[in-house]
Parts: sequence; C-alpha cells; structure tokens
Amino acid sequence: MHDTAGGEPDHGSLMPMAVYTKHPVAAPPVAPAREATGHLLVRAYSVLTMFGVFAHTAVYNLLGVTGAAVVLGVLTLGVLAIWVTAIAQERPTRFPWRRLPWAAMTYVALALLSVLWSRWPGATMLTWVLLATVTVNALFVATMLTWQEIARALSSTMKVVLGLSLAIELWVALIVRHPVLPNFVDVPEGKIDPHLYWVRGNLFEDGRIQGIVGNAHTLAILCLFALIVFGVLYAAGVRRRGALIVWALVAVVLLFKAASATVYLSALVVAAVLAAALIMRGTTTPAQRRTVYLVFGAVAAAGILTALLLRDRLLALLGKGSDLTGRLEIWDAVWQRAIQRPFAGNGFSSPWVPWDPAFDGWIVDHGLSVFHAHNMWLDAFLQLGTIGVVVLAVAWLALTWRAWFFAVDRPRWDLDDRRPYSPLALLPLLLVAVLLVEGLAESAPLMLWGWMLLVLLSFKIKAVPLIGVGVGERTPLITHGPRARRVP
Repeated sequence: MHDTAGGEPDHGSLMPMAVYTKHPVAAPPVAPAREATGHLLVRAYSVLTMFGVFAHTAVYNLLGVTGAAVVLGVLTLGVLAIWVTAIAQERPTRFPWRRLPWAAMTYVALALLSVLWSRWPGATMLTWVLLATVTVNALFVATMLTWQEIARALSSTMKVVLGLSLAIELWVALIVRHPVLPNFVDVPEGKIDPHLYWVRGNLFEDGRIQGIVGNAHTLAILCLFALIVFGVLYAAGVRRRGALIVWALVAVVLLFKAASATVYLSALVVAAVLAAALIMRGTTTPAQRRTVYLVFGAVAAAGILTALLLRDRLLALLGKGSDLTGRLEIWDAVWQRAIQRPFAGNGFSSPWVPWDPAFDGWIVDHGLSVFHAHNMWLDAFLQLGTIGVVVLAVAWLALTWRAWFFAVDRPRWDLDDRRPYSPLALLPLLLVAVLLVEGLAESAPLMLWGWMLLVLLSFKIKAVPLIGVGVGERTPLITHGPRARRVP
C-alpha cells in the first residue's frame, strides 16, 4: 500500500501501481533497423553490373559490338559515380588500398605495358579497356557489399541468366520454330554451321542448348555457378529456400541440356573439394589435420595417375576424342607462335580480336576464327610470356590459398575457438575450384566473369577475412572486441 497525499493509507489499493520514471533501467523499444534506400539501390546496381559481365555475350548477340561496348561503358561510369560518392561521404582512409589484390593488379598493369611491344597494339588497347572495366566493377562489388550481399547478388544474377535462358529457349522452340541468329538477323536459305546461331531451339529435341548467352559451354558453367551459390545460401538458412530449390531444378535441367564435358568434370571436382573442406572442418587438432592432408595428397595423386592411364576411356565417356575436340591442334598452333617471344610475350589480347589481321583466319574452327587458346596458361604465355604466367600463377595461388583457409579455419578474433562455421565461407573455394578446372580447357578465367571472380574474391578475402565481422561487414566489432555501447 502507498501513502496518499494526505498521509492516510489507501486501503482500496492492494497492488503496487506502475510508476513512470525519467530514469529507466533499459533503453526504450525502437523499431528494427532498416536498410537505407541508397544501399538497396547499390545492391540492385551491383546485380545489374554483374549481369552485364556474366551475360556479356547476350548483350553482344542482341546489340552487336558497339552496343555491348556502350552498355558496359555506361554501367562502369555508373559504378564510378556511385563509388566516388560513397567514398567522399566516408573518411578517405576507409578504402583498404593495402588489401588490393596486387598480383591481379600487376597483371592488369603488365597487360597495358605490353602495348609497347605488342604485335597487335590495336587489339591490346581494345581488350585492355575491357579488362580494366571488369576489374573496376569487381572492386566496386567487393567494396560496397558484404559477404552475404555478394552471395545474394550472385544468386540474383544467376536467376536472371537462368530465367532469360529458359524464356528464350521456350520462345524459339514453341513460337519461332527455327534457329535464331545474333542480332535477330534473317536466317539465310541453305544450310549454315550451327555454331553461328544464337539459339538453335533444341530445348525439346536432341542437341545442345545455348540459352541467352549463346554458348552451350558458357550456359553450363553459369548453371554450375548457380547451383553452388544456391546450395551455399540454402545451407546458410536464408529465407524463401523453397524458391532456391525451384531455381536449382531449372539450373540442373539447363545444365543437362547444355551438355558440357568440361563442366561435368568441374562438378566432380567441386564435389571432391567440398567433401575435403567439410572433412577438414571436422578436425580438432593439428595432428588430425596433418593426417587428413596426407590422405588428400595420396587420393589426389592416385586420381591423377588413374586419369592419365585411362585417358582415352575417360575422354570417350565424356564424349571427347583423343584430340580433345580439336584442342590439341589449337594448342600446338598457339605454342608455335608463343615460343617466338617466350619472355614478355606477343602482346595482351583477351579475347583475341577476330577481325585483327593477326587473328583473322589464324586458327579456324567450324568456319569461325578462334578467339582464345582454350587454356588460360597457354593464352597467358602467348600474350605476356613467362612473366605473365608467373604473375598469373601468383594471383591464382594466393586466391586458392586464402580461399582454402577461409573455408576450413574456424572464425576467430579472440580466445573463443567454438564459434560455428559459416556455409558462406565455402563459396570462394568452390568457385575457385570451378575456375581452375575451367582454365585447363578454356581461357575464360582471363576475361569477363572469370576475371571478375578472381579480382572480387581476392580483394574481399583480404579486406574482410571474417564473414559478418568487422567494418567491411558493417558491424561494430573492432580488433579488440565489440565496441562498448553508451548507456542511455
């Protein structure tokens, strides 16, 4: 009971009354924080720029060389405008200059420098602008987005590619009912090489499909990227996981219809790398890790030896001939030109510009001038010589090393060694595994989406080595622990 104002006891009040005070023991409730509209626009623009890189061939087939260049240039100008504005609003020291992927940056600088001795200087400058544009876009995404946002942006990009690929294949198969050429040029009378088509309309028939990107192998590798990203996000417990399952089924169907032997091999390697990483995560002592590493080494050596001994049978199983579908002839021609300038190479050009006299008609496949060496290491040797190969090897070795320990080491920034692993930490490692296998039969890791992933992942792992922790992930944690909160 409480005393009344007159001093007499209040017999009618048997329960204590709540009293408002100006000194509460806890902060008043507030609405949950919402993302700023500006950052939502940055995320959306990141997806747009990534689509412009991953599906660059789709833009090329739709708008031609000039149109594709204009689109990529406009997107890059937008990236620079957003980036400069964001940096100006923060302290100049916020950009992690020291964490840049310097090996990859050295390769970009060497590519520009090669114009001084290039045998095809026009092609060097043209393709270097493309390389620099992709590099800027990759650094932008790595700087502006968190790890989770990067995974979601990749997921959105792959969904757009898959959705448009399925849509155009259905449109050609059910409505147009005949193959479609790039830029929707009228199909001439008579038989032409199927490789000239943008979309052949084989979705419900025998034969490979090309999707919106106009290339069966590229479609297949993007489907594999999609499955990796969707799987990681599903394991991370994101919302709307049912939709991820549906998109994964679409990716499986398109991957099967694209029928790329290289991508099937990449999928097997990804499964092996994933198993190895999960096994390594289960170890608790250095001795266990050493044992696992020895087992991994023995299994890898046995697998390589088996592949060499059963080479012809494996190639036949994958639908390839003993000449690797003409690749041996391409490699021999590239090697003969590359050894003429083994130290600094013949000049940068990724891809080879098919209308340049140095490449026009040099190596012809299905009536078309080949625009890359179908091996990124041989391509780098042709263009930038031994120096370029060494720099490129350092860039990929550094990324592979960091991606492996990023995936298998438990997140720690203090004495607590029991924090759970994040499924997102597996994403860089699995993407790198695909790109390294891809680089053995294609030169895609040197250009467009391959180069974007190299720069993006290298920069992000160096700048933000912990998922969800640190200034780069927009959390208040600093090197010595969580920042103390002011008491209201």
